Amino acid sequence: MHHFLADDGEKIHVQVSGEGSPIVMLHGWTASHLEWAPFIRKLSPHHRIYRWDARGHGGHALHTAHTVTVTRMAADLRNMLDHFELDHVTLVGHSMGALTLWQYLRDFGSERVAKLCFIDQSPKLLTDDDWTLGIYGDFDTRRAEGFLLALHDDFAESVLKLIAFGLNERARNEYLANTSVWQNTRAQFQALPPGPLIDCWRSLTAADYRDVLPEIQRPTLLIYGSQSNFYLPETAHYVTKSIRDSILHIYEGEDHSPHMWQRERFVRDLLAFIGSAASCA
Repeated sequence: MHHFLADDGEKIHVQVSGEGSPIVMLHGWTASHLEWAPFIRKLSPHHRIYRWDARGHGGHALHTAHTVTVTRMAADLRNMLDHFELDHVTLVGHSMGALTLWQYLRDFGSERVAKLCFIDQSPKLLTDDDWTLGIYGDFDTRRAEGFLLALHDDFAESVLKLIAFGLNERARNEYLANTSVWQNTRAQFQALPPGPLIDCWRSLTAADYRDVLPEIQRPTLLIYGSQSNFYLPETAHYVTKSIRDSILHIYEGEDHSPHMWQRERFVRDLLAFIGSAASCA
């Protein structure tokens, strides 16, 4: 696995695969570069794929005392593009990865960006009287504060409950049945150092990128699940209307990770969007 040093000295790990025009793929909160592993065989013959473990993620201990924030991760992305000398790059972000990309666009612009793909994310996670398109449609400051307290008490179970007790009935039923998938996910979360991830979550929920969306002038692909654990269908349509000429694909019946459930379709949609010769294969 490759790595680079961010401008504050933190070591960031990156998996690099394939040959061709560059794609950078940013995973969601509590995940790692492994989120994208199912797609590498189909993508790598046509593109050079860069998959990082975001700061504080992937089980890597932090080497600096700096707090993990979305602003810091956006700077890390800039450092990564510099390190690998990447330009005209396609940036793909799922969940936290999408927030990181919106922060990157706010801070550094789109000069080095060719195309963008955002997967199942709202530009503002917390709701209020004037904004109901965040988490669950009613995850306000009070609920957010309660969730932070729960994370400190039992990080793994609190994250599982955030996923389970949202808008997706299947997830709720499977959590209550304590299926093997949920047991394995629980064990994975229990192995993670919670401190940096809690700091990261606090930063994500403080962010608001509604002003960034109308400023995006690069071709943009949007992929949302019709039964997202967290976001109402109206969220997807809000983002689509806010980003000029963006393309929206809604994966029917899928949750907050629609790309993971319809893998062949995701690869096909992404390659067609990028314009790869492989998209017609």
